[in-house]
Amino acid sequence: MTGLRVGVDIGGTFTDLCVLDDSGVVAVGKVLTTHDEPARAVEEGLIRTLADAGLHAADVEQFVHGTTLVTNALIERKGSRTALLATAGFRDVLEMRREHRYELYDLLIELPKPLVPRHLRFDVPERVLADGTVHTGLDEDYVARLGRELDERGIDAVAICFLHAFTNPAHERRAAGILREVAPRLRVALSSEVVPEIREFERASTTVANVYVQDLTERYLRDLERRLHALGVRPSPHIMLSNGGIATVDTAARYPIRILESGPAGGALAASAFGAAAGETDLLAFDMGGTTAKLCMISDGVPLVTHEFEVDRKYRLLPGSGLPVQVPVTDMIEIGVGGGSIARIDALGLLTVGPDSAGSEPGPVCYGRGGTEPTVTDADLVLGYLDPGYFLGGGMDLDAEGAREAVRAKIAGPLGVSVEEAAWGIHTSVNEDMANAARVHAVERGKDPAKLPLFTFGGAGPVHGVGVARALGAPQVVAPPAAGVMSAVGFLTAPLTFDFVRSARAAVLELSWSQVDELFAEMEKEGAELLGESGVDSVTHSRVAEMRYSGQGYEIRVPVTATEQTWPDALVEEFTETYRTLYRRTGPDVAVEVLNWRVVSSGPKPEVALRLKATGAEGDARKGSRQAYFPSTGGFVETAVFDRYRLKPGDLVRGPAIVEERESTVVVPPGASCVIRDDASLVVTV
Repeated sequence: MTGLRVGVDIGGTFTDLCVLDDSGVVAVGKVLTTHDEPARAVEEGLIRTLADAGLHAADVEQFVHGTTLVTNALIERKGSRTALLATAGFRDVLEMRREHRYELYDLLIELPKPLVPRHLRFDVPERVLADGTVHTGLDEDYVARLGRELDERGIDAVAICFLHAFTNPAHERRAAGILREVAPRLRVALSSEVVPEIREFERASTTVANVYVQDLTERYLRDLERRLHALGVRPSPHIMLSNGGIATVDTAARYPIRILESGPAGGALAASAFGAAAGETDLLAFDMGGTTAKLCMISDGVPLVTHEFEVDRKYRLLPGSGLPVQVPVTDMIEIGVGGGSIARIDALGLLTVGPDSAGSEPGPVCYGRGGTEPTVTDADLVLGYLDPGYFLGGGMDLDAEGAREAVRAKIAGPLGVSVEEAAWGIHTSVNEDMANAARVHAVERGKDPAKLPLFTFGGAGPVHGVGVARALGAPQVVAPPAAGVMSAVGFLTAPLTFDFVRSARAAVLELSWSQVDELFAEMEKEGAELLGESGVDSVTHSRVAEMRYSGQGYEIRVPVTATEQTWPDALVEEFTETYRTLYRRTGPDVAVEVLNWRVVSSGPKPEVALRLKATGAEGDARKGSRQAYFPSTGGFVETAVFDRYRLKPGDLVRGPAIVEERESTVVVPPGASCVIRDDASLVVTV
């Protein structure tokens, strides 16, 4: 067999693998993540998955990988010793932030510490004005002396972020040249290359974060490359970007901040691909793994993208409590509930779940690896939704009695309820948390969640999907094949892509078409050259303007389809329509202005068969039955259990029922029914 494509996603609990050929998904795998050496789990998982399916590493023609390495390094502060060179008077921008208190009345408010301590932040004599003219020349002798001193003191990386460098990068480039002359060992990152756009704090924070993790990321990617080649995988891996594209190892190593949210982006891509194949261009993607749950809006067949993201939030759901990173990421909301989320009774005697997780080490109590706190997975096992003998396809036995005892001792006993009621409380609490977050996420983007199908995946997603849909009022739940490794599947649908941005604030009516077209053409040339280096011949470009009414503080993204003949009226009309969709009204009668101009350059989208390859399994799809807990029927009820691999397109399953595959389990409660689509997706009508 030839032409294998492999996607690998490293998560907080499991490392997921998916193998496709021209006919569809031919193999999937899931192994526990090895946090001390992430590439080892990739290597071991690939060996096991290929061997179990009778496949060979030499037949792999594409390998796409997503990882949480960058996120973990920023949270755990495991990057390089980094210094910051800023315009004189601006070295404390990382500390001053935006002087915004994300929790107004919290007297003990905590902010994330800057990645660069104050004694390593330096004021460099230089000044460029907002229009790009030089007010004060760069003190080159100062930069040379500083570079030698940083090298002598063991500093590994330097971020350079000068005022208005996005308009005129000459001083940043000269400073970098001097540092490379006097201290060639130092890694140097320029804000004008990493994130050449307005807003000083976000630009500095992003540039620092990029160079802070650069060495760690490059060493990891080279190690992964070496391990894969040793296994016989010939092509170099591609790395998933946070915006839904993929890049070469060289590009990812240069801009590691672009792979910050690579895993979740894969799931959103898979949701859009399956939705498009079924004719559903608007849906809500719901990914619930072992540590967190994520929700993403798919609109007009593509995941929404944002350019504002925070990592290491001190309070998970409060914007402003983390380190801002100004790079394109798939627009999603993350909440701290997953299969490993810990349940407890709080100081008020109320049941709470998350955000802390048992992860993979030690994991839920039922894993038998030393965990002592009850988790969502333990509760689902107590309720009968999971088969203790068929977890990961029978590759991992679960301790049902241990889970039951943990729920009894830590939750049921203190609350004075039965173990089943306590487990149901954990299960429904998680469902309501996710539904509330999904409702806010959808409404803020001008969508009604009650009208959107819920595309559910991740190891724990299909177990909770119908519960979340009912809380939302959503009409359908779609559980795709290989739902437990869907992010890895989504990686294989991504084209080679990169984003470019220029800040050039101006009123639309004051700009000529030639000025705008020249700005876009410059970025499109960069995109064609970058992708051309990766062997891409056919490159397409999409143009976006970030616009606002004059006087507003923030902008919205508007696609630019205008031509010389329709400029500028077409762009103003597009802005007005986008604004009306978001806010159900138009703005004041003032000028419309553009702040940033963006280009997304992409190669051809790969053609993949997103269906479960026929296994040849014959016989009755019903495996048997077991007791499962549904309060609407009075408690435990005998529930039919089906083998997903034996279900055929068109088969109808009525609830209560449980449909099992190796990596996930779909729960169909009483009153719901499930039909199998041609691509082997399960569609549950709520």
